[in-house]
Formats: sequence, structure tokens, C-alpha cells
Amino acid sequence: MRTIFWLSIATIAYVYVGYPLLLAAWARFVRRSPRRVPIAAVASWPSISIVLAARNEAARLPARLTNLLTIPYRGRREVIVVSDGSTDDTHEVVSAFGHAVRLVQVPAGGKPAALNAGAAAATGDILVFADARQEFSTDALQHLAANFADPRVGGVTGELVLDAEEQATDSTVGDGLSLYWRYEKSLRRNESTVWSTLGATGAIYALRRQLWRPLPEGTLLDDVLAPMRVVLAGWRIVFEEEARAYDRASPDAEAESRRKVRTLAGNYQILKQEPRLLVPIVNPVWLQYMSHKVGRLVVPWALLGSLFSSAGLMFDGWVYACAFGVQTLFYIIAAYGGWSEHRTRRSARFSGGALGEVTR
Repeated sequence: MRTIFWLSIATIAYVYVGYPLLLAAWARFVRRSPRRVPIAAVASWPSISIVLAARNEAARLPARLTNLLTIPYRGRREVIVVSDGSTDDTHEVVSAFGHAVRLVQVPAGGKPAALNAGAAAATGDILVFADARQEFSTDALQHLAANFADPRVGGVTGELVLDAEEQATDSTVGDGLSLYWRYEKSLRRNESTVWSTLGATGAIYALRRQLWRPLPEGTLLDDVLAPMRVVLAGWRIVFEEEARAYDRASPDAEAESRRKVRTLAGNYQILKQEPRLLVPIVNPVWLQYMSHKVGRLVVPWALLGSLFSSAGLMFDGWVYACAFGVQTLFYIIAAYGGWSEHRTRRSARFSGGALGEVTR
């Protein structure tokens, strides 16, 4: 029982504290910054194809496409919207942009199939992936492209900036999410410096078109699988902080919970899709992947191990009793917070419904 307790505690501490500290020290002494070309010095930029998968996003597309088309870029640019079985006015919205935007229509098959269709239709040297919801910074495309001057770079991930990081929002999880996202970006920054990030930000990333491999049906995390295949092929995925996409934080804990569950399931799925990631001599970022990605999959089991082992050992010493007490208190507070938020949302829906009945 003691072995389970201390092994569980050590696992949790390493994943969330030990590995970040090790990585920060590693990045300080081993700096492999990409040989990017200064933007002002570039006379000719590589051609790019911006691929945007959308399903019933007609309301968002006008502003999003205007954003993508007005960003300064001196190379050839094409924008491809892949309509994933849309039943709204997507076709009419895209048609209004004329030859500036290409529309590829496919039967509803999910985002992976839509991205495959968009990549197959693309003609640019670089594929830039975007979503309908976000907005790119005015120099995002140039900052992404500048990194491809380094022949070792196979892909570039930009930075996702949440509104909770810059101002107060109506999100009930904004503060915690902002802190967590900053923590994640520090890991990506250092992993990129050491060699390569372990995936990309789905809202803004770019790959050399020659390195794209069709995604399997049902892929949950295209922004992890596609970049990691590039890394397994011997290329780097680097983090470019100056290429930014802006988005809103999850509105509440329920939405954030769904996102985290999907991420957890997606990481399990990737191990099945690419078991080579677990082989040290094949995966050039094996230590980082095991510490960051696989470690996060192990932590929930370590938390259970520490809870039940400390419960069994609570009369064997104050350390175990304190550990059990702290964990129990944490879970009670978390459960109360979830219940309180659920009650608030339910009350808001009821009030809105009652008001609607009064005003009708």
C-alpha cells in the first residue's frame, strides 16, 4: 500500500512539476531556434493554402473569410472552405467572395474527412489550417511562413490567445483556464526550443504540403496526430508565438469538461493509431512525449491510487492522514462547485423560459 501511495504521488509530481522544471533547464542549455528569415528581408514567400473545414458555419464565415483575405501576405495565397455536409447557406456565403475563395463540398463525414479533402485540393507549398470561430492576427501568415526557411522545420504551430487572458469575460472558468493555458504554452515553448512541440494548436498551424498524410476516419485530435507524424518522419514542429489566433474561453465548466474528455480520449486514440510513438529509437521526442502526453493519461489513475492508498494508510501516520484529508476536501469542493454551477445554469434557463412566457 505504501508503494502505491508514494509511486502515485511521485508520478503526479513529476508530470506537473518535475517534467516542466527539467524541460526548462534543458531548454536553457540546448537552444535549437529555427533559422527563420526576418519578415522584412523576405522577397518571395512560399505559396500557401488555407484550409478551413466548416459545417453549418454560414453565420461566422463572412467575418472569418474577410479576416483571412485581408491579412498581408506577399506570396500566392488560396483559401479553401470545405463544407462538411452543411445544410445552411454556406454555399451562398462562399460564392459571394468570388474567385478569392474555393468551396469544396463533401458529404458529412466529420472534420478529418473534410481536412483530407481540403489538403487534396490544395496547391500551395504550405498548408495552413484554420477554424471558422477564431480570428488571426494581422501578421500571422507571415510569421508562420518565416519558419519554413529552416529546412528542418516541417510544421509551425501558432499561439491561441483566449479572451480570458486579456480581459474579464462571462466565462465561469476563465481565470483557471487562463492560468492553465499559460502553463501549457510554456511547455510548448520549451519543447519547441529543445526540438519539437508534441502537436499543434488546431486553430492555427501550418505543415509542408508534401508531409501531409490523410487522417484516419474518426480522428479526434487532428492537430496532434498530423504534427506527430511529421515529427516521426524526422522533421520539427516549432512554436511561433507571434502568429496568433484569438478565441473565447469555454463558457462554463461543463463545456471545458467536454473538451478535456475529448482530448483525453484523443490521446488514447493516437497511441492506437501511431504505436511508434512509444518506441524510443523511433520517436525523436520520446522522453517529452512520455512525460507530457502519456504522463497525462497516467495521472488520473495515480490520483485514484493516492486516494485509496492514503485511505488505507490514514491510521499509519500523519502524512497519510493529511494526504487523505486534503484529497477528500478537494473532491468535495470540486463536487460542490460543479453542483452550484449546474444549479445556476438551470435557474437561468428557467428564468429565461418564464420571461419568455410572460412576454409572449
